[in-house]
Amino acid sequence: MRIVSLSVDGVHQAAQRGLYDWLADQDADIICLQDLRSLEPELDHPIFHPDGYYSYFFDSGTPHENGVAIYTRSQPKAIIFGMGFANGEDMYGRYLQADFERLSVGSLLAPQAAAGDEASLEKKVQFFDDMQAHLTKISRKRRDFIFCGNWGIAHRRADVQNWQDHQDTPGFMRHEQRWLDQLFNDIGYIDAFRKVVKDADEFTWWPSGTVGEGDGWRTDMQVTSHGLRNRIEYGAINKNVEFSSHLPVIMDYELEV
Repeated sequence: MRIVSLSVDGVHQAAQRGLYDWLADQDADIICLQDLRSLEPELDHPIFHPDGYYSYFFDSGTPHENGVAIYTRSQPKAIIFGMGFANGEDMYGRYLQADFERLSVGSLLAPQAAAGDEASLEKKVQFFDDMQAHLTKISRKRRDFIFCGNWGIAHRRADVQNWQDHQDTPGFMRHEQRWLDQLFNDIGYIDAFRKVVKDADEFTWWPSGTVGEGDGWRTDMQVTSHGLRNRIEYGAINKNVEFSSHLPVIMDYELEV
């Protein structure tokens, strides 16, 4: 099973840059897109509903703001909107999940935070604290999970170019690194790309807005539940295309839905 994930900085712009033509050649079973910046009624054009796929969207209700999508060749048994945090703070970001027989695949857009903006930093911390509780709870289920998305945080020094300059930058602050330490080391989830690719200088996002300009970060990940640790076959970041300030993450799994 192949999953392609990408944060698109606006799906209409990405489409104009050839995103859907490129996706048609990727032989993906599931495609997860984030940061659509479009409401679902604005996506009625056939280009946003590729042949051979079931299409699902979850917008923010506000024009030009976040939104996620899942395309899947196999019809899911259920579609889940949001993570169901009791306080509703999962809506600071966006999350859409497709449930199959024994597998769930999610498209995640985590909330972003800006340096000096205490309100956005607090919302981001609350989101990830609630998400950790949610991921801990579902880790006990007899079900496998793959969370694809723009997480907005980087884990290790190898994941941030010139990391020395970014130790106080939101996305690579110490508490954010600790959150991923707990996710991977204590709760048992797997950074699928890092399971098969150990190289440094593998980046997916450029805060400058242009791929290759300034420092690169690896903030786009496919994270799997522990039971899939030996089902990860292949991983790559496609560096030959440019649809947004992010690059596509392509992962192959020894799985069928």
